Amino acid sequence: MPEDSPFPLVTRRRALGLLSAATALPGIALAQSGVLKDGEDIATALADDELVAAVAEPWTGDLNGIVERGFLRLGTGMDPVLFRYEHADRGRTIEQRGLIVEAAAELEAALRKKLGKPARDLTMLIAPVARDRLIPGLLEGRVDAVAAMLTITPERAAVVAFTDPTIEEVDEIVVTGPKAPEITSVDDLVGTGVFLRKSSSYHEHVIALNAEREAKGLAPIPVTAVDENLEDPDILELVSAGTFPLAIFDSHMAPLYAKVFGDLTVRDDIAVARGGKIAMAVRPDAPELLAALNEIVPRFRKGTLLGNTLRKRHLEDSERLKNAMEPEAQERFRETIGIIAKYADQYDFDRILIAAQGFQESRLDQSKRSRAGAVGIMQVMPQTARDPNVGVRDIHLAEPNVEAGVKYLRFVRDRYFSDPAMTPLDQALFSFAAYNAGPGNISKARRKAEKMGLDPNRWFGHVEIATARSVSREPVIYVRNILKYYASYKVFAAGQLRQDG
Repeated sequence: MPEDSPFPLVTRRRALGLLSAATALPGIALAQSGVLKDGEDIATALADDELVAAVAEPWTGDLNGIVERGFLRLGTGMDPVLFRYEHADRGRTIEQRGLIVEAAAELEAALRKKLGKPARDLTMLIAPVARDRLIPGLLEGRVDAVAAMLTITPERAAVVAFTDPTIEEVDEIVVTGPKAPEITSVDDLVGTGVFLRKSSSYHEHVIALNAEREAKGLAPIPVTAVDENLEDPDILELVSAGTFPLAIFDSHMAPLYAKVFGDLTVRDDIAVARGGKIAMAVRPDAPELLAALNEIVPRFRKGTLLGNTLRKRHLEDSERLKNAMEPEAQERFRETIGIIAKYADQYDFDRILIAAQGFQESRLDQSKRSRAGAVGIMQVMPQTARDPNVGVRDIHLAEPNVEAGVKYLRFVRDRYFSDPAMTPLDQALFSFAAYNAGPGNISKARRKAEKMGLDPNRWFGHVEIATARSVSREPVIYVRNILKYYASYKVFAAGQLRQDG
């Protein structure tokens, strides 16, 4: 599979309820794709993941081609507010929820009405992808348009065509958490620094602001790049937990997230950029699509879908992130990092990743016991410790407990996730997911990902999508929480690791 593999495209309309309209791709489009078999009806074909792979093939074209193909692929972010899977009917069905799912339904209906009979079966297909792949994916022809709360910036506008704004007068403001010092102006950010994805408009604007500051002889604001798989709300959650002191966030979303997470102060008076505009994006060589979208965009400008969708985020599907840097947690880190480093090195894992998993499992608390019988820092089940592939005794003690957990991870990695096509990080992420949900379930999700046209060797944006569909959201949330704690430890605990390692 190519390194930059196709994005996930959601097409099981009957099973998943992507949009409210119960329509299917036109038979001619399916037949041309090679998915529709002799004598097979459209509804049956739509239930096959083969269709996902078929429509994920790179294609660049304008509105006429989209109508002829029968579907428009809409790229969006991985933020659950925008797009998420939810298991329904006691786990028997999977539904898609989020702002973009609802907006896509309205957009589909509007395009059908505008274009008339040729577009009567036009279908919107949603592709949730990592932020740093949205614009590259659009240009490569993996998606036809992007709707992901993208701010128009000079750098982005140089490579894509933006629609008329859906939201205007957006400021990129400071949001502080419980561990932030007193902030009275942008100048105080020189002392705190900021934590940003390089692909974000915040990063572009802070870099521009730093150029202005340096031209005036002022100190620049330190910028620390964070993992591209962290969405803006993930970063804000780390601020709420006290891991990062503050974040830069869009002004129209910040008050709503402050209600969700708590312990956040929205500073409308301090901004790194003001007057921003948010819009959809298309390829520069798609003027017909751009014109059609611009006729429809005004109905989305008020953002009326935001409130109802946002209030369900995290409160519904995951416990609130714990503070990995609170004093008690720091003390446990200092007490356990020597043991963690020893066995992470012995079994060839990143020390900080193992510490992050231990914090996710137990907050690094050896006294923790689960109702199911899991024990200690790594929440090891006694039968797992007794398994011949692990064979570690006395897991009620901290050191054997960590060894048993990491040794089991190594066994899982070697047995199920040792494909050389996987990066070491992905091998670890798959092992964590299997630690949570069982290696059989994650292996099943890899097979499903491949059928969907995704990369079975990549977790974020690929197998995690298939896992949410075929297993549950629990391992997806589990791995993402580990990533958040990993980011926390990477920033704040590197000095302790060097001291103890």
